[in-house]
Amino acid sequence: MHQALYRKWRPQTFDDVCGQEHITSILRYEAEHRSFSHAYLFCGSRGTGKTTCAKILSKVVNCEAPVNGNPCGVCEACRAIDSGAATDVLEMDAASNNGVDNIRDIRDEVVYSPSSLRYRVYIIDEVHMLSVSAFNALLKTLEEPPEHVVFILATTELQKLPATIISRCQRFDFRRISTEALMSRLTYIAEQEKIVLHPDAARMLAKLAQGGMRDAISLLELCAGGQREITPEVVAESVGLTGREAMLRTVNAVAECDYDILFSQIDEVVKSSKDISVYWQDLISLYRDMLVVKTTKNAAAYLDLTDHEAAQIIEAADRFRKETLLYHCKLLEDALFSMQKANAVKRIVAEMTLVRMCDEALDTSAEAMLSRIAHLEEQILTGAVVRKPQTGESLVTSHAEQPKPAEVAMPAVPQKAAPVSSADKRILRPMRNWMEVVERISRSAPMDASFVKAARAFTLENGGVVVRFDNDFGMRMMERDDSRDRLRAALSAVLRREVGDRMLTMEVAGKSEAPSVIDEIIEATED
Repeated sequence: MHQALYRKWRPQTFDDVCGQEHITSILRYEAEHRSFSHAYLFCGSRGTGKTTCAKILSKVVNCEAPVNGNPCGVCEACRAIDSGAATDVLEMDAASNNGVDNIRDIRDEVVYSPSSLRYRVYIIDEVHMLSVSAFNALLKTLEEPPEHVVFILATTELQKLPATIISRCQRFDFRRISTEALMSRLTYIAEQEKIVLHPDAARMLAKLAQGGMRDAISLLELCAGGQREITPEVVAESVGLTGREAMLRTVNAVAECDYDILFSQIDEVVKSSKDISVYWQDLISLYRDMLVVKTTKNAAAYLDLTDHEAAQIIEAADRFRKETLLYHCKLLEDALFSMQKANAVKRIVAEMTLVRMCDEALDTSAEAMLSRIAHLEEQILTGAVVRKPQTGESLVTSHAEQPKPAEVAMPAVPQKAAPVSSADKRILRPMRNWMEVVERISRSAPMDASFVKAARAFTLENGGVVVRFDNDFGMRMMERDDSRDRLRAALSAVLRREVGDRMLTMEVAGKSEAPSVIDEIIEATED
């Protein structure tokens, strides 16, 4: 019968345990000096070696000839425990045996001497699952057990244990195993099993295991199906990963507000039958890495990345402000919770969230407002936004020192025909999303919106904007300071760049400049 790799390669001595030297060194010392405690408490995340160390400890306390604090593995006691024939070593899963009657049975048994071994050992796994009455029944026995009894308790949730239980045990905290230690162990197992494992694939498996050796070996066995070479591509295919490159494309698309790429990324995930939740968790992980880069001076100490991956993260993080990263992380976290609800349409949740990440104006939350304020502060500091002088106040840079719209030098007319042309040799292109500008203005000034709704807007090759009104009255109304600033603000928000006062030109359209059918067709294609 096939034996799983994580069972086949379970360590048999303390020396074989990876990444827990701070624990195994103490246990070896106690074994060498035969000074064992009456109760041990092993706590830590899954797959870090708690049950493995408990089994090794149960052997070394009964071993007839320990070797440097490790069980010899050849004496009668070691062989009996390895084969499961030793009746004096009892393992109990508290998840399924958590009643007070189960603990009472143990309490009644401990008074008897071991039948064949030196010590009677009780290994209680997931001990935090015991009921309150079971803990109370265990308490007195755990405090003063007979000399021939050793208790080993293991748990993944230390906070659920009563303080009275913890205080009566010798406690050991198992740490998550480092990526390098996991890679080394996976490489060794692959060599022994004649599996071709690429170094980059080993790193991917180690990172996916999140510090758990059992998970890492299980993933290795999953990817090794069919005796194929394990490459990063094989790992991504077997586990259902989207890949770091795809994550970076998504992040860059958010920075550039490229909705086509964002929707195509989600579509690709759906068509490949991958779980959007896994894709989303990878995206959150990438944002966490960017936040570390943005907020710390020694990011390499907190990121488990290669030099190339670190360079990619730094480049992506430079495209965002810290406040924006926090805002995006909040949206990603909320979306993940929404995806986990029953009957949730994950694709819609993902697409809606990515759209909101591109445009902070679509969100009125505190995080979105903080990001927008940080953006305005940055523009003011860099001079992109110039504050108007108050009465009796002068600024170094004011509107009076800036050239008027008519003084802006326009580029020469190119030889090819332009979509829309005017008599003064400017190249005018119908502006996309003009109605979005109208909508933004209508939120605060419905009257101004009525004037701009009847107007038409064009963009120039130098980045300027020309707004043409049907009559002189509408233009004069929008030339007022408040109305003009409101129009510039709406244009800046829609175009996603600062539209300065000198970049905005307002004029009245002549009769000969009424939009033609050709112009309307070209404008439709531009949209």
